[in-house]
Amino acid sequence: MTATLQLSGNPLGQLRSTPLAPCAGIYEGYLRDGGYASSTQRKHLRCLVHVGRWMSECGLNAEDLDEKVVAQFLDEHLPHCRCPAPVGHTRADLRAALGHLLLVLRANAVIPERVLETTPVDEELRRFDVHMDQVRGLAATTRRFALHIIRCFLLQQFGDDHVDFAAIRPEAVRRFIANQSTHYSSPGGVAKLIAALRGYFRFRTSCGDQVQTLVAVLTRPRNWRQASLPKALSSIEVQRLVDSLGWEGPSARRADAMVRLALDLGLRRGDIAGLALEDIDWRAGTIRLRRTKGGREDILPLPEPTGHTIADYLRLERPQTTSRAVFVRRTAPRGRPIGPDCVGKTIRQAYARAGLPYTGAHLLRHTMASRLLASGSSLKEVADVLRHRSLNTTLIYAKLDTRNLSAVALPWPGDVK
Repeated sequence: MTATLQLSGNPLGQLRSTPLAPCAGIYEGYLRDGGYASSTQRKHLRCLVHVGRWMSECGLNAEDLDEKVVAQFLDEHLPHCRCPAPVGHTRADLRAALGHLLLVLRANAVIPERVLETTPVDEELRRFDVHMDQVRGLAATTRRFALHIIRCFLLQQFGDDHVDFAAIRPEAVRRFIANQSTHYSSPGGVAKLIAALRGYFRFRTSCGDQVQTLVAVLTRPRNWRQASLPKALSSIEVQRLVDSLGWEGPSARRADAMVRLALDLGLRRGDIAGLALEDIDWRAGTIRLRRTKGGREDILPLPEPTGHTIADYLRLERPQTTSRAVFVRRTAPRGRPIGPDCVGKTIRQAYARAGLPYTGAHLLRHTMASRLLASGSSLKEVADVLRHRSLNTTLIYAKLDTRNLSAVALPWPGDVK
């Protein structure tokens, strides 16, 4: 007997007396296999008992469920609900339980896949995304940012109406930039905003539109290229971070492996989250990077300490799952691949355990470049390891190459020889 069936009140049995009876067992198994706590399973099942009783009163079956029915229950029934306990009454709990239910019903073909209604702005963004992907070859993160900016711009101009590009005026672009610029604390953020608009206007040029007057108002803020030094951990701080590894706690081995990949190989958050089991060649001692920011496939050597931490995680901590991702969730829904945000959070927590006052995961990538230069590597070699498409991107690390800079430095005026 499962933990859910042992719960007081047996909400699973109550659910089987409602129109949701055909999916009761499937839903219970979904929660159990996902690693949800017994209390969460009971809470969700009681929420479905509530919904099931309401559906019975309305003459609805499981096949009738969709987002509109869910909204009708939450917005019309719940505010005036007088249903007796024990059923779920909290809106947040009901929304979560119903969200899982819709997933289960669609996964088992009980209800059809959701057909999203698209607006003229949605269609315009779809075409722009195809252009950025197939013509310009931009990374997914860059495309997402640009789509967010252009969505805000087009909705401000047209709302749900047809997109009439010829109706956009330079003054409207100026006002949008002025309003959006307040959300950014650095010139670099505003420059990304301007780049997104410029990219969209150039896309419209390929559609035959005249954009000269609009492009003319896109003035980049003053932001001197390579004006600052890239931040990197000192050798002492690197040692403190390494010494903090091997701690005891939930997901400790997973965290250590992520930190090692960022520190020893300079991997980005997305690179780490996107690793699959087949990407690691244990015999050759290499790791393959796919779905990278540059859109290429790269093979990197896997350092022995890094390989050991990954192997320890895979053997001793990784939950059993059908997912081929190296790093998966430990908590519900257990076994699903993690995302880049989880990698960033894990590295922030590693800094805190080491007593370091940092938060950015990209700092370890800068540290990797600094360590390579300190060991005598050339800028070209650093560019190869960091997988930069242009050597110009790597030039900022020249400021950290104190060994070669000291060789070309001029003597200080008035220096006594």
